[in-house]
Amino acid sequence: MITIGLVGKTNVGKSTFFSASTMVDVEIANRPFVTIDPNVGMGYVKSKCVHMEFGVKCNPRNSICIDDFRFVPVKIVDVAGLIPGAHEGRGLGNKFLDDLRKADVLIHVIDASGSTSEEGSPVEPGSRNPEDDILFIEKELDEWFFSIVNKDWNKFARTADLSGKDYVDSLLSKLSGLSINKLQIIETLKKANLENLKLMQWSDEDIRRFSKTLRLISKPIVIAANKADIPIAKENISKLKEKHELVIPVSANSELALRKASKNGVIKYIPGEKDFEIIGNITQKQKEALEFIKNKVMDPYGSTGVQDSINAAVFIALKMILVYPVEDERKLTDKNGNILPDALLIKDGSTPRDLAGEIHSDLAKGFLFAIDARKKMRVSEDYKLKMNDVMKIVSTMAKA
Repeated sequence: MITIGLVGKTNVGKSTFFSASTMVDVEIANRPFVTIDPNVGMGYVKSKCVHMEFGVKCNPRNSICIDDFRFVPVKIVDVAGLIPGAHEGRGLGNKFLDDLRKADVLIHVIDASGSTSEEGSPVEPGSRNPEDDILFIEKELDEWFFSIVNKDWNKFARTADLSGKDYVDSLLSKLSGLSINKLQIIETLKKANLENLKLMQWSDEDIRRFSKTLRLISKPIVIAANKADIPIAKENISKLKEKHELVIPVSANSELALRKASKNGVIKYIPGEKDFEIIGNITQKQKEALEFIKNKVMDPYGSTGVQDSINAAVFIALKMILVYPVEDERKLTDKNGNILPDALLIKDGSTPRDLAGEIHSDLAKGFLFAIDARKKMRVSEDYKLKMNDVMKIVSTMAKA
């Protein structure tokens, strides 16, 4: 399962974002270091379900389907907030960084209104430039990666070079605790121009360049610009979008309020949508709160941004797609008759053989071909899977 790490300066709304995306109750307060131990919960990536296209009613097994949207689970980890110098142990820095080791992608929650100081204390909105928070978090992550790569480097490099072992495998062993894979190391070496250089020849600058490049590739970042409902945040968000690729306006407080109201039967609301429907009796205070969310968040930004941030992390930053494996390509069912039971997240560019491996290793070993359920045609093992493909795997070993 994909793991998303929530990172950020202390007291910017990470715990609220976590609660809004998982509905797990955690302590939320306007003060630094509310989160000490990491909060772990289940969030969901959202996509239109293909049952609509085929005109059938699905029976999800590994996911859920709500009003024609398929929600596929991902793990979300909210770790302790950072302050400058975290990689040197300031605040809860070392603990924070260790808790991030298994994350596949990071959502950096920032205070887009600039109403928290460098140390996470409340200040007047606009007092802090949120760009500074982005830069210092990236610096802390870079220094963390460098400290791991650089540890005992001379001894490691000498041993690896003299052993004659593939140095990609040597680096993979050294960095295994960071959930790094071989392809990421190969890509990093290429982008850092270190492909043909022995490890003992790497300078400090080479090690730093390798570390930063590996961090960018293995822990991509989506910026969740929280507190977007505060007026000054809109201008700040526009400036951030000019410099950073993935900046999502977010109001975690609004999303949490909507999900609680939906859970209590007050409104009908699908996470990530631009509107909601009042279906229960509400007080005047509740009505005013809902009107504020609609007018100050959903109308100007299109959503509260929480679900959009999760989707961006999985579909854009990680470049994943959803594929639906079936056993019967005509009925779109598994062996038990469940219609479109599974929606699997897989890397864009993956092949049917890769999909077979995700289902079961034996399927990949005996892979023969796949059948595209839309076209009712065979596809070869080098076919590149696309978003929302529905595929039957044919194998000598077993059935999908």
